Amino acid sequence: MNLEASPPLAETLGVLETAALLRELTAGLIAVDDFDQALSGLVRITRDALVGVRWCGFTALRAGEPAGVAASDATLSGLDDLRYGADTPAMDAIRRREMVGAEDLGAEPRWSGWTPRARELGVRGVISAPVDIDDQVIGAVTLYAGESDVLTPGHQLTAMLLAEHAGLLLAAVRDRERRAVLAGERDAALLGEGVIGQAVGVIMTQRGCPAQDALDVLRTAASSLSIPLREVAERLVSTVSRPRDN
Repeated sequence: MNLEASPPLAETLGVLETAALLRELTAGLIAVDDFDQALSGLVRITRDALVGVRWCGFTALRAGEPAGVAASDATLSGLDDLRYGADTPAMDAIRRREMVGAEDLGAEPRWSGWTPRARELGVRGVISAPVDIDDQVIGAVTLYAGESDVLTPGHQLTAMLLAEHAGLLLAAVRDRERRAVLAGERDAALLGEGVIGQAVGVIMTQRGCPAQDALDVLRTAASSLSIPLREVAERLVSTVSRPRDN
């Protein structure tokens, strides 16, 4: 990287600031189960938390799927997508599996297609760090500065720690996302399955609620009674189907 090796200590990011960023990221993403939503939260939190960083972006490459892009500011979103091919800091970091950057884009010969556009948008310095998420997704988080010579070795260290922490958090988000999809598929199968579907229909009629809420009611009853879901459904259907005495 073309960054100064020994800036004044006052210019480096403090350990407490980095710890606060990682803590806020954890709190912001710990319950998220949508990957794109998680990326949006990550870039926004990072931009707001780091002194000297005016924008933040994330580029994610997914096996068999279109690339995912998130930007803390819409005007810079194009810098993180694939329109420039592999000739960008983010793609450079992903390809080389190491952090790359420049503290002054005005004197930067790399990324010949990307750098002029970045400068037009007000970017003067950049750091991009690779992020390993899982066996299907890799990416890079990119920190942008609006002034030259403000990105320091402290920012480099923060970017490295951020990339490692973000990889763990995003992997957990991906896992929750997959689990949610599987749960939805199981629910869909249950709703179309004989007596359980009938029981759900009964609850929907009685309570005026949607199918998913009715299925949750059925699950709660099964848990409370410690009996299988199918048995609860059979009892309910049997009860409402039983002829009433005149």
